[in-house]
Amino acid sequence: MPGWLTLSTLCRFLLWAFTIFHKAQGDPGKTPAQARIWGNLGESARVGKGERAVVAGVKVIAEKAMEERVGGLWRKHLGSRVCWALGAVRIGGSCHCGPLCPASHPGPHYLLPPIHEVIHSHRGATATLPCVLGTTPPSYKVRWSKVEPGELRETLILITNGLHARGYGPLGGRARMRRGHRLDASLVIAGVRLEDEGRYRCELINGIEDESVALTLSLEGVVFPYQPSRGRYQFNYYEAKQACEEQDGRLATYSQLYQAWTEGLDWCNAGWLLEGSVRYPVLTARAPCGGRGRPGIRSYGPRDRMRDRYDAFCFTSALAGQVFFVPGRLTLSEAHAACRRRGAVVAKVGHLYAAWKFSGLDQCDGGWLADGSVRFPITTPRPRCGGLPDPGVRSFGFPRPQQAAYGTYCYAEN
Repeated sequence: MPGWLTLSTLCRFLLWAFTIFHKAQGDPGKTPAQARIWGNLGESARVGKGERAVVAGVKVIAEKAMEERVGGLWRKHLGSRVCWALGAVRIGGSCHCGPLCPASHPGPHYLLPPIHEVIHSHRGATATLPCVLGTTPPSYKVRWSKVEPGELRETLILITNGLHARGYGPLGGRARMRRGHRLDASLVIAGVRLEDEGRYRCELINGIEDESVALTLSLEGVVFPYQPSRGRYQFNYYEAKQACEEQDGRLATYSQLYQAWTEGLDWCNAGWLLEGSVRYPVLTARAPCGGRGRPGIRSYGPRDRMRDRYDAFCFTSALAGQVFFVPGRLTLSEAHAACRRRGAVVAKVGHLYAAWKFSGLDQCDGGWLADGSVRFPITTPRPRCGGLPDPGVRSFGFPRPQQAAYGTYCYAEN
């Protein structure tokens, strides 16, 4: 134990912490079990049984503090002092060994807490999810998995024993260990896809001392509402999921919809999200759109994924190619032919939103898209160009495919 921290000082601190803790709970005294714990602790300090008994007492107090339903500020208040008494540093909800920790009691933590728990990337990039060991156990494995939202399961990606690694599933073929040094268990994902976004777990498997860290891979992107030519509220959950994939996207998550709302998305039709919930974002509260309450993300609560029908909120990210406009007065079939002559295809709705968001595409001309809709992207709003004061992708709906009145937006891979 550090020279400045004697057993008697530590015991006095623990007794003070215990007293304050029970006053906060409105508990006038100790239970018989607690009295025995504290009696043993005081006796150990008096007769000089050493650091191990005191550390055991500290652990009891820490566990008791976390078990009781006290406020977050008090847990932090007590937890910080317990960590300080052990010569450790409080990070998140745990004590991590610092330079003043007793060398004989380093604790069971092998995985270092990540500096950043959210890793930002974009489609097509190479992303690294950090996972570093502070020290290596005699024998261990590291298991990487992805937590699938709304499905209550984890998908195995990769397992390594520090020397050899084996990938599993569709993501395993694009994943590898970084191996920057002998303590590096970080995961590298090449060619990031939309479905790669989400929560990942790096788990150290070491007998009874298994532990893990969780990280989130977040993609830069844009959320767009989508409904088919038949009109609104036509999709059950699985049809909404397929519709987004057909338009170069995937169902958005709640956090993605929330971010889009903070960036200006205001939409009065409810849509499915990836977790299976149904919501819609409102910036300007109004009577026909959920009433005149506060702005925010409105929720329809739990819905039946097979029976209930709504629109979809889709998410897409940066493109590997480019979107360009072909002017003319074309039918839908002529639009397909015009794009093919240029080595491209008619753009999907997700392509157009991504080009507007990431490439600043601004075109005041309606153009055919692959789903049969006619839309145009506006970065700089101006008179006689959509009539709205905010940037966005405007829609003319779904005209008759034989109507020769619009150009087309094409998409070509780089």
